[in-house]
Amino acid sequence: MSWTRGASAALAVCVLLLTGSAGCGSRGREEPVTGTTPTSAGRLLDRTDEDGRRYREAHAGRPPEVGIEVEPAAGDGWDVRLTVRAFRFSPRGTPARAVPGRGVAHLFVDGDLVTRLRGPRHRLAAGLVPRGTHRVTARLYADDGTVWAVGGEPVESTADVTASHARPAGATEPAPGGAEGEKADATRPNSARASIGTGSNRSPERAGGAS
Repeated sequence: MSWTRGASAALAVCVLLLTGSAGCGSRGREEPVTGTTPTSAGRLLDRTDEDGRRYREAHAGRPPEVGIEVEPAAGDGWDVRLTVRAFRFSPRGTPARAVPGRGVAHLFVDGDLVTRLRGPRHRLAAGLVPRGTHRVTARLYADDGTVWAVGGEPVESTADVTASHARPAGATEPAPGGAEGEKADATRPNSARASIGTGSNRSPERAGGAS
């Protein structure tokens, strides 16, 4: 009985030591516990974006990717849809530290920052895209403000968008067909060209949900 009780006590001590990151008979030698070692968020580069935010080289194993699709919205404005791979949008209140595959997307029109996105969809106001052809770019950032990069280039994607004449105020849409139908098509408020753009990094071929 005493031997059985002693063996049970020794086993309990051994389990306790294993839980405390030291094996039975290790004589105080500490070993890391699986899952407690923080994952590196990538190497900081010397390059910066337009606002001085440094680039952060993502791990080559599964780098983040982004694609962008811009289409005329019903009524007015533009619908922006992002596709991301190996990336998740961070909610508000997320700590300001870089975590692999996490962060936000910055949306630019002709190089000017329009908004920061925490999701894959956005309605772009028509006033931000006046008549003419413009470049709408989505770029991925870590939660600490650094720019996710692959091969030293920012993870981004760009779509070229062309805005045509706006319909005069109070004008009605003519019935389709014939000359009036052609006129209605010519005076559509917006038209999109090359709705899916590819930036300096790889981007998905088709738009979809966040992964």
